[in-house]
Amino acid sequence: MFQLASRLARSTGGMSLLKRNCSSSTIPQYETLAVTVHSPFVYHVELNRPDRLNAMNGTMWREVGEAFRVLADDKDCRVVVLSGAGRAFTAGLDLSDPSVLMPSVEDDDDIARRCQAMHRLIRRYQDSVTSLEKCLKPVICAMNGPCVGAGVDIASTADIRLCSSDSWFQIKEVAIGLAADVGTLQRLPKAIGSRSLVNELALTARKFLSAEAKECGFVSGVFPDKESLMKAAFEMAASIAAMSPVAVQMTKRSLVFSRDHTVDESLEHIASWNQALLQSDDLMKSAMAAATKSPPPTFSKL
Repeated sequence: MFQLASRLARSTGGMSLLKRNCSSSTIPQYETLAVTVHSPFVYHVELNRPDRLNAMNGTMWREVGEAFRVLADDKDCRVVVLSGAGRAFTAGLDLSDPSVLMPSVEDDDDIARRCQAMHRLIRRYQDSVTSLEKCLKPVICAMNGPCVGAGVDIASTADIRLCSSDSWFQIKEVAIGLAADVGTLQRLPKAIGSRSLVNELALTARKFLSAEAKECGFVSGVFPDKESLMKAAFEMAASIAAMSPVAVQMTKRSLVFSRDHTVDESLEHIASWNQALLQSDDLMKSAMAAATKSPPPTFSKL
Protein backbone atom coordinates (compact mmCIF):
# COMPACT_ATOMS: atom_id res chain seq x y z
CA MET A 1 0.00 0.00 0.00
CA PHE A 2 2.90 2.36 0.78
CA GLN A 3 4.39 1.72 -2.66
CA LEU A 4 1.01 2.34 -4.29
CA ALA A 5 0.60 5.61 -2.39
CA SER A 6 4.12 6.69 -3.34
CA ARG A 7 3.45 6.06 -7.01
CA LEU A 8 0.24 8.07 -6.76
CA ALA A 9 2.03 10.97 -5.12
CA ARG A 10 4.69 11.04 -7.82
CA SER A 11 2.18 10.80 -10.66
CA THR A 12 -0.06 13.55 -9.26
CA GLY A 13 2.69 15.90 -8.11
CA GLY A 14 2.30 19.29 -9.70
CA MET A 15 -1.02 18.34 -11.37
CA SER A 16 -3.30 21.28 -11.96
CA LEU A 17 -7.06 21.60 -11.83
CA LEU A 18 -9.15 20.86 -14.90
CA LYS A 19 -9.38 24.54 -15.71
CA ARG A 20 -5.65 24.66 -16.29
CA ASN A 21 -5.84 21.50 -18.42
CA CYS A 22 -8.17 23.35 -20.76
CA SER A 23 -5.24 25.37 -22.09
CA SER A 24 -3.96 23.72 -25.26
CA SER A 25 -1.22 24.06 -27.76
CA THR A 26 -1.79 26.45 -30.63
CA ILE A 27 -4.59 25.17 -32.84
CA PRO A 28 -3.91 25.51 -36.56
CA GLN A 29 -6.28 27.70 -38.53
CA TYR A 30 -8.16 26.11 -41.40
CA GLU A 31 -10.04 27.49 -44.36
CA THR A 32 -12.91 24.98 -44.30
CA LEU A 33 -12.88 23.77 -40.68
CA ALA A 34 -13.41 25.44 -37.33
CA VAL A 35 -11.40 23.67 -34.61
CA THR A 36 -11.94 24.81 -31.02
CA VAL A 37 -11.50 23.61 -27.45
CA HIS A 38 -15.00 23.17 -26.07
CA SER A 39 -14.07 22.12 -22.53
CA PRO A 40 -11.11 20.44 -20.79
CA PHE A 41 -9.74 17.77 -23.15
CA VAL A 42 -12.78 18.00 -25.47
CA TYR A 43 -12.16 19.43 -28.93
CA HIS A 44 -14.77 20.43 -31.51
CA VAL A 45 -14.10 20.02 -35.23
CA GLU A 46 -16.77 21.68 -37.32
CA LEU A 47 -17.12 21.36 -41.09
CA ASN A 48 -17.36 25.05 -41.85
CA ARG A 49 -18.79 25.85 -45.26
CA PRO A 50 -22.40 26.45 -44.21
CA ASP A 51 -23.21 28.52 -47.32
CA ARG A 52 -22.43 25.38 -49.36
CA LEU A 53 -24.09 22.95 -46.91
CA ASN A 54 -20.52 21.94 -45.97
CA ALA A 55 -19.98 20.36 -49.38
CA MET A 56 -16.49 18.91 -49.50
CA ASN A 57 -14.16 20.66 -51.91
CA GLY A 58 -10.52 19.76 -52.40
CA THR A 59 -9.42 22.00 -49.54
CA MET A 60 -11.79 20.40 -47.05
CA TRP A 61 -10.69 16.91 -48.03
CA ARG A 62 -7.09 17.87 -47.31
CA GLU A 63 -7.85 19.77 -44.10
CA VAL A 64 -9.90 16.97 -42.51
CA GLY A 65 -6.88 14.69 -42.70
CA GLU A 66 -4.53 17.39 -41.48
CA ALA A 67 -6.74 18.30 -38.51
CA PHE A 68 -7.14 14.76 -37.22
CA ARG A 69 -3.46 14.02 -37.62
CA VAL A 70 -2.69 17.10 -35.50
CA LEU A 71 -5.27 16.13 -32.86
CA ALA A 72 -3.87 12.61 -32.71
CA ASP A 73 -0.65 14.06 -31.28
CA ASP A 74 -2.21 16.80 -29.13
CA LYS A 75 -1.88 15.83 -25.46
CA ASP A 76 -4.60 18.32 -24.52
CA CYS A 77 -7.10 16.44 -26.71
CA ARG A 78 -8.80 13.29 -25.42
CA VAL A 79 -12.13 13.31 -27.31
CA VAL A 80 -13.28 14.98 -30.54
CA VAL A 81 -16.83 16.02 -31.41
CA LEU A 82 -17.28 16.34 -35.19
CA SER A 83 -20.24 18.29 -36.56
CA GLY A 84 -21.29 20.54 -39.43
CA ALA A 85 -21.92 24.27 -39.23
CA GLY A 86 -25.40 25.46 -40.14
CA ARG A 87 -28.26 23.27 -41.28
CA ALA A 88 -26.35 20.29 -42.70
CA PHE A 89 -23.62 17.90 -41.72
CA THR A 90 -22.45 17.76 -45.33
CA ALA A 91 -24.03 17.64 -48.76
CA GLY A 92 -21.15 15.43 -49.93
CA LEU A 93 -18.79 16.16 -52.81
CA ASP A 94 -18.64 19.74 -54.01
CA LEU A 95 -19.01 19.06 -57.73
CA SER A 96 -18.44 22.74 -58.51
CA ASP A 97 -14.77 22.21 -57.63
CA PRO A 98 -13.22 20.49 -60.68
CA SER A 99 -10.26 19.22 -58.64
CA VAL A 100 -12.56 17.01 -56.56
CA LEU A 101 -13.09 14.45 -59.31
CA MET A 102 -10.44 15.21 -61.93
CA PRO A 103 -6.83 15.78 -60.88
CA SER A 104 -4.56 17.80 -63.13
CA VAL A 105 -2.09 15.70 -65.10
CA GLU A 106 0.81 16.65 -67.33
CA ASP A 107 -0.39 14.59 -70.28
CA ASP A 108 -4.17 14.23 -70.50
CA ASP A 109 -3.81 11.99 -73.55
CA ASP A 110 -1.83 9.31 -71.70
CA ILE A 111 -4.12 6.88 -69.90
CA ALA A 112 -1.33 5.56 -67.68
CA ARG A 113 -0.60 9.04 -66.32
CA ARG A 114 -4.29 9.81 -65.89
CA CYS A 115 -4.79 6.57 -63.98
CA GLN A 116 -1.78 7.20 -61.74
CA ALA A 117 -3.03 10.69 -60.91
CA MET A 118 -6.54 9.41 -60.21
CA HIS A 119 -5.22 6.64 -58.00
CA ARG A 120 -3.20 9.14 -55.96
CA LEU A 121 -6.27 11.36 -55.58
CA ILE A 122 -8.47 8.49 -54.37
CA ARG A 123 -5.82 7.36 -51.89
CA ARG A 124 -5.50 10.91 -50.53
CA TYR A 125 -9.25 11.02 -49.92
CA GLN A 126 -9.16 7.59 -48.30
CA ASP A 127 -6.27 8.60 -46.05
CA SER A 128 -8.10 11.78 -45.05
CA VAL A 129 -11.15 9.84 -43.86
CA THR A 130 -9.05 7.08 -42.27
CA SER A 131 -7.31 9.75 -40.16
CA LEU A 132 -10.39 9.70 -37.89
CA GLU A 133 -9.81 6.02 -37.29
CA LYS A 134 -6.06 6.27 -36.82
CA CYS A 135 -6.51 9.08 -34.31
CA LEU A 136 -6.74 7.19 -31.01
CA LYS A 137 -8.92 9.92 -29.50
CA PRO A 138 -12.58 8.82 -29.73
CA VAL A 139 -14.56 10.71 -32.38
CA ILE A 140 -18.23 11.46 -31.73
CA CYS A 141 -19.96 12.40 -34.98
CA ALA A 142 -22.97 14.67 -34.32
CA MET A 143 -25.03 15.04 -37.50
CA ASN A 144 -27.95 17.28 -38.34
CA GLY A 145 -29.73 17.71 -41.66
CA PRO A 146 -28.32 16.05 -44.78
CA CYS A 147 -25.41 13.61 -44.58
CA VAL A 148 -24.75 12.65 -48.16
CA GLY A 149 -22.08 10.68 -50.00
CA ALA A 150 -18.74 11.61 -48.47
CA GLY A 151 -20.58 12.42 -45.26
CA VAL A 152 -21.52 8.76 -44.89
CA ASP A 153 -17.87 7.84 -45.53
CA ILE A 154 -16.80 10.11 -42.66
CA ALA A 155 -19.61 9.11 -40.31
CA SER A 156 -18.89 5.41 -40.87
CA THR A 157 -15.35 6.02 -39.62
CA ALA A 158 -16.41 7.75 -36.40
CA ASP A 159 -16.49 5.81 -33.12
CA ILE A 160 -19.91 7.06 -32.01
CA ARG A 161 -22.67 8.47 -34.23
CA LEU A 162 -25.52 10.67 -33.02
CA CYS A 163 -28.02 12.67 -35.06
CA SER A 164 -30.95 15.05 -34.85
CA SER A 165 -34.44 14.02 -35.89
CA ASP A 166 -34.23 16.07 -39.10
CA SER A 167 -31.18 14.13 -40.28
CA TRP A 168 -31.22 12.05 -43.42
CA PHE A 169 -28.52 9.98 -45.06
CA GLN A 170 -27.74 8.93 -48.61
CA ILE A 171 -25.05 6.84 -50.28
CA LYS A 172 -25.45 8.87 -53.44
CA GLU A 173 -22.46 7.83 -55.52
CA VAL A 174 -24.25 5.45 -57.93
CA ALA A 175 -26.74 8.23 -58.72
CA ILE A 176 -23.91 10.35 -60.13
CA GLY A 177 -22.12 7.53 -61.94
CA LEU A 178 -19.61 6.59 -59.23
CA ALA A 179 -18.89 3.69 -56.95
CA ALA A 180 -18.24 4.87 -53.38
CA ASP A 181 -14.50 4.52 -52.88
CA VAL A 182 -13.58 6.29 -49.63
CA GLY A 183 -14.79 3.79 -47.03
CA THR A 184 -18.58 3.47 -46.95
CA LEU A 185 -18.67 0.14 -48.77
CA GLN A 186 -15.95 -1.24 -46.50
CA ARG A 187 -17.06 0.11 -43.11
CA LEU A 188 -20.85 0.43 -43.26
CA PRO A 189 -21.51 -3.35 -43.46
CA LYS A 190 -19.60 -3.75 -40.20
CA ALA A 191 -21.32 -0.75 -38.62
CA ILE A 192 -24.93 -1.84 -39.08
CA GLY A 193 -24.70 -5.62 -39.47
CA SER A 194 -27.24 -6.10 -42.27
CA ARG A 195 -25.54 -6.85 -45.57
CA SER A 196 -28.87 -6.77 -47.39
CA LEU A 197 -29.70 -3.27 -46.15
CA VAL A 198 -26.22 -1.98 -46.99
CA ASN A 199 -26.52 -3.40 -50.50
CA GLU A 200 -29.95 -1.84 -50.92
CA LEU A 201 -28.82 1.60 -49.76
CA ALA A 202 -25.63 1.54 -51.84
CA LEU A 203 -27.26 0.22 -55.03
CA THR A 204 -30.44 2.31 -55.00
CA ALA A 205 -29.00 5.57 -53.55
CA ARG A 206 -32.26 6.03 -51.65
CA LYS A 207 -32.40 8.31 -48.63
CA PHE A 208 -32.84 6.88 -45.16
CA LEU A 209 -34.08 9.02 -42.30
CA SER A 210 -33.00 9.32 -38.69
CA ALA A 211 -35.53 6.77 -37.42
CA GLU A 212 -34.25 4.11 -39.82
CA ALA A 213 -30.66 5.05 -39.02
CA LYS A 214 -31.39 4.40 -35.35
CA GLU A 215 -33.31 1.19 -36.04
CA CYS A 216 -30.49 -0.34 -38.09
CA GLY A 217 -27.80 0.78 -35.65
CA PHE A 218 -26.04 3.35 -37.81
CA VAL A 219 -26.60 5.91 -35.06
CA SER A 220 -26.95 5.19 -31.36
CA GLY A 221 -29.02 8.23 -30.47
CA VAL A 222 -31.55 10.58 -32.12
CA PHE A 223 -32.29 14.00 -30.60
CA PRO A 224 -35.13 16.46 -31.27
CA ASP A 225 -32.99 19.25 -32.72
CA LYS A 226 -29.41 20.36 -33.27
CA GLU A 227 -29.19 22.14 -29.91
CA SER A 228 -30.08 19.02 -27.92
CA LEU A 229 -27.87 16.91 -30.21
CA MET A 230 -24.80 19.03 -29.54
CA LYS A 231 -25.53 19.19 -25.82
CA ALA A 232 -25.69 15.39 -25.65
CA ALA A 233 -22.55 14.98 -27.77
CA PHE A 234 -20.49 17.30 -25.57
CA GLU A 235 -21.81 15.70 -22.36
CA MET A 236 -20.81 12.29 -23.69
CA ALA A 237 -17.42 13.63 -24.73
CA ALA A 238 -16.85 15.12 -21.27
CA SER A 239 -17.65 11.80 -19.60
CA ILE A 240 -15.14 10.02 -21.84
CA ALA A 241 -12.53 12.74 -21.32
CA ALA A 242 -12.74 12.21 -17.56
CA MET A 243 -11.60 8.60 -17.97
CA SER A 244 -8.01 7.42 -18.09
CA PRO A 245 -6.62 8.40 -21.51
CA VAL A 246 -4.49 5.26 -21.43
CA ALA A 247 -7.59 3.10 -21.00
CA VAL A 248 -9.70 5.02 -23.53
CA GLN A 249 -7.12 5.08 -26.28
CA MET A 250 -6.24 1.42 -25.83
CA THR A 251 -9.93 0.57 -25.96
CA LYS A 252 -10.32 2.38 -29.29
CA ARG A 253 -7.18 0.74 -30.67
CA SER A 254 -8.46 -2.70 -29.69
CA LEU A 255 -11.97 -2.10 -31.05
CA VAL A 256 -10.64 -1.02 -34.45
CA PHE A 257 -8.21 -3.94 -34.60
CA SER A 258 -10.87 -6.47 -33.54
CA ARG A 259 -13.26 -5.32 -36.27
CA ASP A 260 -10.91 -6.64 -38.96
CA HIS A 261 -9.27 -9.63 -37.22
CA THR A 262 -10.21 -12.94 -35.66
CA VAL A 263 -11.04 -13.26 -31.98
CA ASP A 264 -7.78 -15.09 -31.30
CA GLU A 265 -5.71 -12.45 -33.12
CA SER A 266 -7.56 -9.71 -31.25
CA LEU A 267 -6.97 -11.36 -27.87
CA GLU A 268 -3.25 -11.59 -28.60
CA HIS A 269 -3.27 -7.94 -29.71
CA ILE A 270 -4.80 -6.68 -26.44
CA ALA A 271 -2.58 -8.98 -24.35
CA SER A 272 0.55 -7.64 -26.06
CA TRP A 273 -0.46 -4.04 -25.42
CA ASN A 274 -1.85 -4.46 -21.93
CA GLN A 275 1.24 -6.20 -20.59
CA ALA A 276 2.70 -2.69 -20.54
CA LEU A 277 -0.40 -0.54 -20.10
CA LEU A 278 -1.60 -2.41 -17.00
CA GLN A 279 1.46 -1.01 -15.27
CA SER A 280 0.30 2.57 -15.88
CA ASP A 281 -0.20 4.98 -12.98
CA ASP A 282 -3.77 5.45 -14.26
CA LEU A 283 -4.68 1.98 -13.00
CA MET A 284 -3.10 2.72 -9.64
CA LYS A 285 -5.03 5.98 -9.32
CA SER A 286 -8.34 4.34 -10.24
CA ALA A 287 -7.75 1.44 -7.86
CA MET A 288 -6.91 3.78 -5.00
CA ALA A 289 -9.99 5.94 -5.66
CA ALA A 290 -12.22 2.87 -5.72
CA ALA A 291 -10.65 1.38 -2.59
CA THR A 292 -10.98 4.60 -0.59
CA LYS A 293 -14.31 5.66 -2.13
CA SER A 294 -12.63 8.89 -3.18
CA PRO A 295 -13.74 11.19 -6.03
CA PRO A 296 -12.62 10.14 -9.52
CA PRO A 297 -8.91 10.84 -10.00
CA THR A 298 -7.36 13.43 -12.30
CA PHE A 299 -5.21 11.73 -14.94
CA SER A 300 -1.97 13.00 -16.42
CA LYS A 301 -1.85 13.93 -20.08
CA LEU A 302 -0.89 11.24 -22.53
